[in-house]
Amino acid sequence: MAPAVPTTMDRPHFIGIGGAGMSGIAKILAQRGARVAGSDAKESATAEALRALGATVHIGHAADHLAPDATCVVVSSAIRADNPELAAAAERGIPVVHRSDALAGLMDGLRPIAVAGTHGKTTTTSMLAVSLDALGLDPSYAIGGDLDAPGSNARHGAGEIFVAEADESDRSFHKYAPEVAIILNVELDHHANYASMDEIYESFDTFVGRIRPGGTLVVAADQAGARELTERVSGRYDIEVVTYGEAEEADVRVLKVNPRGLTSEVTVLIDGKMLTFTVSVPGRHYAHNAVAALAAGVALGLPLHNLASALGKYTGVKRRLQLKGEANGVQVIDSYAHHPTEMAADLEAIRGAAEGSRLLVVFQPHLFSRTQELGTEMGEALALADSSVVLDIYPAREDPIPGITSTLIIDAALAKGADVRPEHDMAAVPEVIAGMARPGDLVLTMGAGDVTDLGPRILARLES
Repeated sequence: MAPAVPTTMDRPHFIGIGGAGMSGIAKILAQRGARVAGSDAKESATAEALRALGATVHIGHAADHLAPDATCVVVSSAIRADNPELAAAAERGIPVVHRSDALAGLMDGLRPIAVAGTHGKTTTTSMLAVSLDALGLDPSYAIGGDLDAPGSNARHGAGEIFVAEADESDRSFHKYAPEVAIILNVELDHHANYASMDEIYESFDTFVGRIRPGGTLVVAADQAGARELTERVSGRYDIEVVTYGEAEEADVRVLKVNPRGLTSEVTVLIDGKMLTFTVSVPGRHYAHNAVAALAAGVALGLPLHNLASALGKYTGVKRRLQLKGEANGVQVIDSYAHHPTEMAADLEAIRGAAEGSRLLVVFQPHLFSRTQELGTEMGEALALADSSVVLDIYPAREDPIPGITSTLIIDAALAKGADVRPEHDMAAVPEVIAGMARPGDLVLTMGAGDVTDLGPRILARLES
């Protein structure tokens, strides 16, 4: 059984409760019996899902939203110091808890699997959650995206396993003490918090050092940053290291990935045995995520063949190559990809799944700092599409950086010979795409911001 809610979190107030990470923790606490409250900038399906669990969700931020009997205030790194609810907590002496500390507290007494890496965390965490549930293990989980409905990013289960997405962006994954940790890849991102690859390696090294003695690190054998990290930590901790990938020396070796439309058939060599199983999402990178999940489950002592079969139950997570619909012979798909590596992987996956179709992309860059550092690579990735529309930068938590605009990406794409055009008005995109698309085409909305809202609008315009 999972432990009871800590006294300090029995009446928590979440600032930004609708966020992917925050809402998951709030949901688990509500399901464990805490009296949850919080605020968010706008109404959302996630806010409604939390209310259905008994949570109080205010829209907008104001000091009087903080209940008189609140036992703590939970924040993420995105919450600014001048937030009125945060200021009210300070005035009243209410403890402020970072979301990573809250999540770490929820894992106490359980067997945690923490999934880390620059890309693929949400997918791999989701694969584990779905497969463990299919095996009847009733896991708890906290994921950075919804599986199939608003609010399905987290659940309190009665089982002993807790699967969590471990975020490196603000070093919050240093708070967790997993029994099994997965590291999918190690690349430079989150430039506001990391100045160099050395800082990234140091941060991931600290995470590895948090694995419980006798636990397991599952780490990619193919990706350069992950290999470098493996060399750095080898022999330094009392843990087992299991590598996976296509490299000959990988402990769990991927022998073959066969595309089957929007699915893949994966053959691996593990413990001297050859095993073939199905992954119900397209793309080599998703197949590798499934193999990482397989290796982690085996490290927990789960039966190999049962786990492989259960992984086939996973059919995707929202915003990870999610089919939004089809209109007049044109399919519209949504992707959360916002880093060049993710963008290229998803574009290649769609290419492999739909040979002969034209691929039209609507891309919204995410963050000024990321565009400043990786805008050229983003543009080069867009060259994999037949045609692209690039929106203005989605700022999220950042203030503009002088001189940094989507033009940086567009110029790089044009230099690679891409067909790309700017669009400053999101409302105009459905009409633009309707003028470009023809039956048989695929339209991919891509980015971590509100570009996801365009899918239904594009479909409606194509229908008309």
